[in-house]
Amino acid sequence: MHTAHASHTGESGEESVNAVAPESVTVPDTVSSPRAKLVYLYLATHGPVTESELCEGLDMKLISLYSVLGTLRDADLVVRDDGRYALV
Repeated sequence: MHTAHASHTGESGEESVNAVAPESVTVPDTVSSPRAKLVYLYLATHGPVTESELCEGLDMKLISLYSVLGTLRDADLVVRDDGRYALV
């Protein structure tokens, strides 16, 4: 399968080239909740983002986002580095 790379400019003005085209993303079977799948897909298509960018981009409350990110981090699917979340 070919993975297409996309470019995205976030709130900070930094361009991310880690993101991929949505049609090339496969969500792991271990991700079962709809919200976790949504966060996983967002990170896959937007690259590393802050909590604020996730909340705004997904129209999700921070308390819900923390729970989902915790689950994804516990499954070793997401890391937090320098205030930004990204897929492993």
